[in-house]
Amino acid sequence: MEFEFKLIYKIAAQDQDHDEIMLKLARTNCTDALVGLGVAGHMSLEFIREAPNAQQALLHAIKDVKRALPAAQLIEASPDWVGLSDVADLLGVTRQNMRKLMLTHADTFPSPVHTGSTSVWHLAEVLRFMQQRKMAYPSALYDVAHLTLQLNLERQTALHSTAHNKSEVRKFSVRTTPDKTVKA
Repeated sequence: MEFEFKLIYKIAAQDQDHDEIMLKLARTNCTDALVGLGVAGHMSLEFIREAPNAQQALLHAIKDVKRALPAAQLIEASPDWVGLSDVADLLGVTRQNMRKLMLTHADTFPSPVHTGSTSVWHLAEVLRFMQQRKMAYPSALYDVAHLTLQLNLERQTALHSTAHNKSEVRKFSVRTTPDKTVKA
């Protein structure tokens, strides 16, 4: 089965030669990725990877990149954060249809992770909402979206976790009313 996803990396100073990067990636089975090197110090790889399942596709791609460029740091995996236009494109519907779906089901449509002039959702949560309403989409898309969501959350957690922060998170509580405290 084919799985489509993008991995964005910060590349080390010693890995700035574009030709050398391309050779290293080719030697480690990354020939199934479109490589973008337009932003200084960063690299984007858009994979279409054949694998038995989404997890193997993503994990093998990450391992292949790590073998090619050991100092590269994964910044983001996608599809994960999406706007309504992105979801519409992925599902082959119009943005207006997605907006209508969101407004019609405002009480059950997933909450965005960011609001503003452009709202952003986790794609896996939007697809789960659609699945609950028996709306069709490729199963591989959900599998990849769910894994990239997990990968991004784990990466962010690791980035912001220190021994001090971990103990502070355990102590964290939110006062909801004068007599009720919710432990996080």
